[in-house]
Amino acid sequence: MFKKLLIANRGEIACRVIRTARRMGIKTVVVYSAADSRSLAVALADEAYEIGPAPARESYLNMSVILAVARRSGAEAIHPGYGFLSENAAFAAACAKVGRVFVGPPAKAIHAMGDKAVAKALAEKAGVPVVPGYRGDRQHPAIFAAEAARIGYPLLVKAAAGGGGRGTRVVERPNELGAALDGARREATAAFGDGRLILEKYLRAPRHIEVQVFGDRFGNVIHLFARDCSSQRRYQKVIEEAPPPGLPPTLLRHLYDAALKVARAVKYQNAGTVEFIVERGKFYFIEMNTRLQVEHAVTEMITGIDLVEWQLRVAAGDKLPLKQLRIRAHGHAIEARVYAEDPARGFLPSTGGLVRLRFPPAAAGLRVETGLRQGDAVTEFYDPMIAKLVAFGADRRVAREGLRAALSETRVLGVTSNRDFLLRLLAQPTFRRGSIDTAFIGRHLNALAPSAPAPDTALAAAALSRIVASQPKPGTDRFSPWRLRDGWQIGGERALDFTFDDRGRKRRVRLRFTAGALSVDFGKRRLPALAWALGDGDLAVELDGKHIEASVAWDKRGVHVALDDGTWRFGVIEDAARRSAAATAAGRVVAPMPGKIAAVHVAKGATVTRGQILLVLEAMKMEHAIAAPSDGVVAEIRYAAGDPVAEGAELLVLGGGKEAR
Repeated sequence: MFKKLLIANRGEIACRVIRTARRMGIKTVVVYSAADSRSLAVALADEAYEIGPAPARESYLNMSVILAVARRSGAEAIHPGYGFLSENAAFAAACAKVGRVFVGPPAKAIHAMGDKAVAKALAEKAGVPVVPGYRGDRQHPAIFAAEAARIGYPLLVKAAAGGGGRGTRVVERPNELGAALDGARREATAAFGDGRLILEKYLRAPRHIEVQVFGDRFGNVIHLFARDCSSQRRYQKVIEEAPPPGLPPTLLRHLYDAALKVARAVKYQNAGTVEFIVERGKFYFIEMNTRLQVEHAVTEMITGIDLVEWQLRVAAGDKLPLKQLRIRAHGHAIEARVYAEDPARGFLPSTGGLVRLRFPPAAAGLRVETGLRQGDAVTEFYDPMIAKLVAFGADRRVAREGLRAALSETRVLGVTSNRDFLLRLLAQPTFRRGSIDTAFIGRHLNALAPSAPAPDTALAAAALSRIVASQPKPGTDRFSPWRLRDGWQIGGERALDFTFDDRGRKRRVRLRFTAGALSVDFGKRRLPALAWALGDGDLAVELDGKHIEASVAWDKRGVHVALDDGTWRFGVIEDAARRSAAATAAGRVVAPMPGKIAAVHVAKGATVTRGQILLVLEAMKMEHAIAAPSDGVVAEIRYAAGDPVAEGAELLVLGGGKEAR
């Protein structure tokens, strides 16, 4: 076995590999960019080396620098994690060339499966059904138009390389094809360095099922059952579970057989995932991921197998630890990905400091995997995933309830997260029944990401936290009377007023102190209140006799409040109103997050209409269209394609049009 392992990745997967390596007695080396110098992975590893600036192309994708660190540190093997170089055949070959073991499949297998067109051809040859489409080398727009007409609409434009939903577009009609090809090619080039595209027939409501496979150098290939990854937004997974609910055993056996055929066809070694879409009892191969998957934890929990340990043992030359007949699955596991993103704004990524980050305590049947700590920042440079919460139970209901309870205890303040969205998804009746497909979230988005006003309890907690924060540091007794804020004063009356911006709604709250009482006024409604500190930014509130506990954090952008059933961020309405009025008066269009301009679709002097796409912003590996807020004329364009921009930067100025109503 290796004595020292280099992990060519970051975040939670680097921490995950470190844990297994440490248990196996293997010393670990991590590489990090300038943005990750104080990361959890750096703190956990035995050795850490800085390899470049924050942008991934200048650090985590720099093969020569990573290999130089391997030589310098004496690491015998390199684990690529997932993303970055994990499916890069050139990197796997380069590792072998300098005498370092790549913890993954051979370069030849990565190359074959990394190209979706080649992978589908291999699957067809092995007798595995594939989705109808176009996978040719001719990439001219006229060829794509002719092939699209042959396949029929709707269809998918997809990146030929890579995965994770990047470079994927749905095209409903012919006049949308050109823009979809341009956008997908830009995104694929940025994410994978390869702008080649393929077309596929679009199935509107299939299930996304994947089979975990493993192979060794002795020709042994096994499967470790299947996972359901149908809960997706923007073609990226948010909840995964194993086993897939409701699939007939016969269909599952066919999927296992098909996955093994694909793996054997490419002489596969190490961990891999064969992905299928399933609709009306039929299944089609879509791709093979030649690496460990983000969702591998659910497979580990139902099989009791540490897949990272198996990866290391196979890479070291061992046979697979178990034969197929000795591998068993029991119970149910379900995983939720907690992202820094705003579901109510089309899952727009959110950046900023993690003012509060707390997860439930360790418990049987629960895993929390993260690479972040309270005080760290979510930046525009990398994927916005904060953590994975994985729950295990005797059946799906128990696992789902365990995950729901864990999410309720999770606190993410400082950035907008999808925690509340995940809680609503887990409670949705159709999801509870297991009747899910890849279009499920889109159909139910209004219910899953509502724009309803925040409850009075959240506003009260925000206001009351200001007076609780002025208390002396609390002791160990959470019910001590010295923690209490009940409004007691010698005489007279005073008030403290707050005006919050609740997603564009003006919400006024008044704390009223009298000789023996504290009350909270919401307009004409007055409710008696008590408040006391619980420590670490938490407080307890009694509002009109109802007891709640909240986590509250203030920063320069406003106040963040988390209750068990919801999280909200409020601005200070006066400041927000001034900024909004100034922006509207100037006709400014601003960047919603830091990133890089991918494309500019208008020229100075152009007449535009409200909702028209003006620019495309690339941030967190995805593209985000910036639309005109009103009719007008483009008076000034401040940035060109390729320029970096900060959050709130003026991208262009509109003049001469009506204000948006």
